[in-house]
Amino acid sequence: MTGAQTPPYTARPRRSRLRTFLPLGLAAWLVLEIWLLSLVAGAASGFTVFLLLVAGFVLGSVVVKRAGRRAFRNLTETLQQQQSGTAPTGARSDGNGFLMLGGLLLMLPGLISDAVGLVLLIPPVQKAVGRYAERTFERKLREAAADGGFGGVFQQARMHRPDGKVVQGEVIRDDRGDVGDTGAPQGPRPPLNR
Repeated sequence: MTGAQTPPYTARPRRSRLRTFLPLGLAAWLVLEIWLLSLVAGAASGFTVFLLLVAGFVLGSVVVKRAGRRAFRNLTETLQQQQSGTAPTGARSDGNGFLMLGGLLLMLPGLISDAVGLVLLIPPVQKAVGRYAERTFERKLREAAADGGFGGVFQQARMHRPDGKVVQGEVIRDDRGDVGDTGAPQGPRPPLNR
């Protein structure tokens, strides 16, 4: 033993807001979707709800297929431009990601997800949401760089283990294999802790 004492584990790290509220939000969304579907089924009929769900699935699959074809076409055009030696014209933001997300939301059973999916198919909404997402991503990158970069994030994640133990040290690799100082092969090494 080295004689060094490991400090006792005092408190759990604080949970992020996302990890706290995401399960609650998903549960509330599911309950609201089921309630709305039962409300529509009571007002019209169960067959109407079934037709709405099938229509949303079909429309969503068409949108996803169209966005996928457009993304593949953009990729092949970019690759052809690079192979021909011409500089690519730059990354075109056609909103394929938002089209796919809108299509996936349409494919999910539910009226709220269908409404959000339909809103995401509108080009001005795609541009506004894209700008907001880009600004948020850049702000988070600046915050991470100010906090010491991504290396600091991984260092913190390693040090706050659930059992509270932190082992300081370094690993020294012996690239020569199992050959001792004399050049003769050594046997198995003794265990590190006894």
